[in-house]
Amino acid sequence: MRRVISVLLENEAGALSRVAGLFSARGYNIEGLSVAPTDEEEVSRMTIVTWGDDPIIEQIIKQLRKLVEVIKVTDLTEGAHVEREMVLLKVQAESGEERAEVKRIADIYRSRIIDVTDSSYTLEVTGDGQKVQSLLELFEPAQVVEVVRTGAIAIGRGARGM
Repeated sequence: MRRVISVLLENEAGALSRVAGLFSARGYNIEGLSVAPTDEEEVSRMTIVTWGDDPIIEQIIKQLRKLVEVIKVTDLTEGAHVEREMVLLKVQAESGEERAEVKRIADIYRSRIIDVTDSSYTLEVTGDGQKVQSLLELFEPAQVVEVVRTGAIAIGRGARGM
């Protein structure tokens, strides 16, 4: 089962490495990883997307909580949360017809065109994983020049809990 785990940890050198090392040492895969400072400069929030059944996820969470730098661990999958991913997508668009089609698709998906050249458009797309994936599938593989994805970030709904 896909799980989204949010980790608050001290913003210090080596903390990210120790969390990633915990996963690799136990043979767990990280599907997505995003980390940045929070509104408190000395604290970072890490969003980890991984797969596993309940016992494996429980073990991951217990191991994360043992790390000295970790302040709080929450499995966001268990409650209401908002999840987003950002993608920068460069697509080939040389003819007037191709350019019009890219603009039409960008409008439908509420994405932004952030760069234009004579032969390509670069789109910024934000949404849940399904939205992002469906947009990528609209373009023919030959039309996609480059894709950069952030991976999922997530936050619990309601009053500040983490």
